[in-house]
Amino acid sequence: MMMQRENSSGSINKHLDSGKYVRYTTEQVEALERVYSECPKPSSLRRQQLIRECPILSHIEPKQIKVWFQNRRCREKQRKESTRLQSVNRKLTAMNKLLMEENDRLQKQVSQLVCENTYMRQQLQSVCNVSAPNADASCESAVSAPHHSLRDANNPAGLVSIAEETLAEFLAKATGTAVDWVQLPGMKPGPDSVGIFAISQSCSGVAARACGLVSLEPTKIAEILKDRTSWYRDCRSVEVFTMFPAGNGGTIELLYTQTYAPTTLAPARDFWTLRYTTTLQNGSLVVCERSLSGSGAGPSVAAASQFVRADMLPSGYLIRPCEGGGSIIHIVDHLNLQAWSVPEVLRPLYESSKVVAQKITISALRYIRQIAQETSGEVVYSLGRQPAVLRTFSQRLIRGFNDAINGFNDDGWSILSSEGAEDVTIAINSAKNPTTSSNSLLGGVLCAKASMLLQNVPPAVLVRFLREHRSEWADFNIDAYAAASLKASTYGCTGIRATRFTGSQIIMPLGHTIEHEEMLEVIRLEGQPLNHEDAFASRDIHLLQMCSGVDENTVGACSELIFAPIDEMFPDDSPLLPSGFRIIPLHSKPDLLNTHKTLDLTSSLEVGPTSGSAAENAESSSSSRNTRSVLTIAFQFPLESNLHENVAAMARQYVRSVISSVQRVAIAISPSGLSPSVGPRLSAASPEALTLANWICQSYSCHVGSELLRAESSSSDSVLKTLWHHQDAILCCSLKAVPVFIFANQAGLDMLETTLVALQDITLDKIFDDLGRKALFSEFAKIMQQGFGYLPGGICMSTMGRHISYEQAVAWKVFEAEENTMHCLAFSFVNWSFV
Repeated sequence: MMMQRENSSGSINKHLDSGKYVRYTTEQVEALERVYSECPKPSSLRRQQLIRECPILSHIEPKQIKVWFQNRRCREKQRKESTRLQSVNRKLTAMNKLLMEENDRLQKQVSQLVCENTYMRQQLQSVCNVSAPNADASCESAVSAPHHSLRDANNPAGLVSIAEETLAEFLAKATGTAVDWVQLPGMKPGPDSVGIFAISQSCSGVAARACGLVSLEPTKIAEILKDRTSWYRDCRSVEVFTMFPAGNGGTIELLYTQTYAPTTLAPARDFWTLRYTTTLQNGSLVVCERSLSGSGAGPSVAAASQFVRADMLPSGYLIRPCEGGGSIIHIVDHLNLQAWSVPEVLRPLYESSKVVAQKITISALRYIRQIAQETSGEVVYSLGRQPAVLRTFSQRLIRGFNDAINGFNDDGWSILSSEGAEDVTIAINSAKNPTTSSNSLLGGVLCAKASMLLQNVPPAVLVRFLREHRSEWADFNIDAYAAASLKASTYGCTGIRATRFTGSQIIMPLGHTIEHEEMLEVIRLEGQPLNHEDAFASRDIHLLQMCSGVDENTVGACSELIFAPIDEMFPDDSPLLPSGFRIIPLHSKPDLLNTHKTLDLTSSLEVGPTSGSAAENAESSSSSRNTRSVLTIAFQFPLESNLHENVAAMARQYVRSVISSVQRVAIAISPSGLSPSVGPRLSAASPEALTLANWICQSYSCHVGSELLRAESSSSDSVLKTLWHHQDAILCCSLKAVPVFIFANQAGLDMLETTLVALQDITLDKIFDDLGRKALFSEFAKIMQQGFGYLPGGICMSTMGRHISYEQAVAWKVFEAEENTMHCLAFSFVNWSFV
């Protein structure tokens, strides 16, 4: 009995020894950490190799080594999660503080409004008890505000006094109740939001306010915001004329600022301002600014007629440091843009506080947050480009486009004279060299520009179509001419090589802003040489393109598509000659058009739920869709010194053709007759679509022996609706010598990243890779003989150049109703997804 008890005890001790906790020495931990830094999850072979190579680990079992790595990965995961939660907690704490302050300010504003309401009631009561003249005088004395007079701005003491008054007025707007702020619709506060935005609808001029949390120090934020040309896209230049110290370690600067006009129909604006930078007693950093009386500095004599002097009322930035790092920033922009100086149709751009919020206030806060995320390494870009380089490219594109639209005389631009009124303006800049080489054949740059009014056309939808379907409006040979002329070699100026363009484009993303409101990308236009001796030479054209405002739900001032020809391996200092489109809405009402509306220029197929109240909904929303916007087009061309007239005639004709194409597209995508609240609907006026849907389903059932759709889809309308919303991508192609697609359901359009109008430009062989084409060719005879066939899973490509994987593809012949005439060939891509 004693022997049996000892054996049992030994077995238990042995079991405990094999699974007991191992206390590692410092040397052992260092050795394991070195391996962990290289491979956090080593295989069993790697662990055994580690034990053999490290004598200090020789007495530790592989299973215990495995447990150490598991625990180490768990600790790393917990550490990252703890860091993330601490960061979120800091953001929530700061945002809670910000919201409490905002709530405090609103309560004060409510109290002030109650007092004012009581006072006004008393004044109205007194009006009833006195004579009319006395009442008018009483009301005037009670309501009128004291007039602010600027002190002498010609001496430092007067400037200091102005600076102190500017600071007090700015703080009253930023954190007080000097302005009745109304929250900007669509901008909800939260830990991941950009900030809290408000506008004023009752103050003189236009005013906007923002407050938000940024993970940068106050001095860094102030440095960024002072460099207005880096983040304010409409800012042409900021020149500091005078700078001298003020009390409390502050500085006073006298600035002259020029801003671009957004369209060819209005003059540019300039400002003569005082900027005061100081630190408050609580450690907050303040940068405030206001206009000065008098003429002050101004534009050059050559460009004086192209500017209108605007006023900046007390505005600026209040930046407060947070305890856990980062800063809380308050931004106020209060301007008088002299709306009287522009045509009446454009005055909403200069009288709307919402436009100021979108163009200046929100842009400033977004730019700071972008810099903060880039600094923390949260932003990833393509093609190995640094964030600062890509920002510079975007700024150069927009700046070059603005220069072309405004055509300032002091930059060397001059209008080419013409007889009579011209719809297209031609400007020439002989002093501008579009290349980095000293090519004597180039005689500057020519710009053809025009503006037009659009009615009931959503800017975001129009720009999105122009971006995705360049072949609908562009002449690729014109792009080739511009690209060849910008090359260092001289052959580009004497004519480009013969090239045939396929009409397809591949979009390669470079980067985007944190809210995806702006994208930078490279566009490749596929070209093929016509000469056999150049069969292996690439004729592709590359464009650097910036696109913004393509989402109707994003708050933005305008929608833009700006591009410039570049070399395939464009260096950071590549010369850019930007051209493009800018569409600015002239109203403040939100666009209610469905974001996922199918753009269809050739077919009346409209898909969506049908409702008996569609007419009522359309009628009730017609007023909200009655929108106007101004479209500005500017195209720049390298100018050869001896071909001014020829290039001008070509540019004028080309811009006119682009305008005609854009008008055609605008008419097609105008939401007139549709109810945005219920989305696009099936129309009985499209019998071809209904008939084709029935043919597709009947032919599938006849050949494959199973039903393509559910059994309850019996009527023609329900068949088309069910086919349109089918989860698999269903496409039909013609039986011509070069098969092109003639129909696709919604999944098919999403897979190819196209629309029904552009679908007819896509050939069947373009969507397959080499293996897919081989599989299709090998099965094609069987499909034609048997009526259907199965293609193995593979990879195909969208019109945007993205790769798509699919599990299986089914191909079948589609017969007309008589079952003896083949109409087209249908494909169904099962379980497709983007790679």
